[in-house]
Amino acid sequence: MRNIEASDITQAVARLCQQANFELGQDVLQALKKARQQEESSLARDILDNIIKNAGIAGEDKLPLCQDCGTAVVFLKVGQEVHITGGDLYAAVADGVCHGYTEGYLRKSMVSQPLSARTNTGDNTPPVIHTEIVPGDALKIAVMPKGGGAENMSRLAMLKPGAGSKDVTDLVVQTMAEAGGNPCPPLIIGLGIGGTAERTMLLAKEALLRPVGQPNPDPEVAELEEEILNRVNSLGLGPLGLGGTTTALAVHAEVIPTHIASLPVAVNLQCHSARHQEVVL
Repeated sequence: MRNIEASDITQAVARLCQQANFELGQDVLQALKKARQQEESSLARDILDNIIKNAGIAGEDKLPLCQDCGTAVVFLKVGQEVHITGGDLYAAVADGVCHGYTEGYLRKSMVSQPLSARTNTGDNTPPVIHTEIVPGDALKIAVMPKGGGAENMSRLAMLKPGAGSKDVTDLVVQTMAEAGGNPCPPLIIGLGIGGTAERTMLLAKEALLRPVGQPNPDPEVAELEEEILNRVNSLGLGPLGLGGTTTALAVHAEVIPTHIASLPVAVNLQCHSARHQEVVL
């Protein structure tokens, strides 16, 4: 059994919240630069130039990549040989979000009473926490600030069990056509297939943690990712929905078993400010 102090978790989460909001991953930057080289629209190239420039300024000056600093979505992989000491695990994560957003001067976007007063909580808590128990004696923490514009375009469909890859592709393309510029393209498209309604929604979000453009190891799924990417980019929405050939940078699909009578499919969109950072304690 290995002990991990709750205070260490708080410090790690606070640091990750700021890093994720200030520093765009190299995988995302490389995908944006590649898209800039291949983009056919001059306006779209200008937009991509500004996105890339913005990322440089944010990293150098420690400023938010986007004014929407997002919901703090935290993924925890807790080794079964880990013992959290000195406090509650979830409270430690929430404290980290509070400190990270307050001390980093990040916009606080969480509101309580969502159906009525919608009062800002003032520190961007509570976070959304997903926990998985895994073998080992380590704790892996991944923080994903998820902007509202892209998250609002999420979709869940319960397709008939006889539906195939074409139906899944059509669903994603229709979702993108209806979304237009609202999710701030160019996007990474997270796609969950299988499981149950709630599990496939989480699967789609987890897919966004994969390095941009890394194909699924299953050749069938990788082929589906490529087909969807080509179809989406042929829509002509382009960066910020103002036209062009770069609507999506990548499609990341994850597939798990499902019930014989079901085919759940979830679409979770991530804007070009694809922010996440992780650490292992």
